[in-house]
Amino acid sequence: MAETALDALYDEILKREGAALRRVAAAYEADAARREDLFQDICLAVWQALPRFRGESSPRTFVFRIAHNRGLTHRSRRRPAAADLEEAEAVADPRPGPEAALRAGERRERLGRAVLALPLDPRQVLTLTLEGLSQREIADVLGITENNVAVRLSRARRALRQILEEGEGVP
Repeated sequence: MAETALDALYDEILKREGAALRRVAAAYEADAARREDLFQDICLAVWQALPRFRGESSPRTFVFRIAHNRGLTHRSRRRPAAADLEEAEAVADPRPGPEAALRAGERRERLGRAVLALPLDPRQVLTLTLEGLSQREIADVLGITENNVAVRLSRARRALRQILEEGEGVP
């Protein structure tokens, strides 16, 4: 692929999937600074991998697979730390608004903390589902079967519902 075509494809991918890739990075890292480092690492990995993209999957699946792999690598390199959920930073709507917007922001923060409270496997599937990937695409990204995706998603939803209902680890 010509270099200018690669530049254009990279720019298009980041324009279309940049926000989603930031949210995927957030599923692997709660600390804002390390999350930004992970996002930059994902962007670099996408850039480096583009010349090898053969079109065997959609560009979206290709990019999310890279993000997943970088997320796993990031987690494996991280020093073990007692990650306190109260210190976890939730992504909130930066726009100021009326009381309804405040309540919606609080619900999003609570949901974000609840998602971070899930174990990694169900968190991965849930995050990719929320990004609009199909079960087939998620299976390709994670290297598992579609049936396994369905099982993990079902368990993730059940666990998330329980966390939210009981308030476990979620103020």
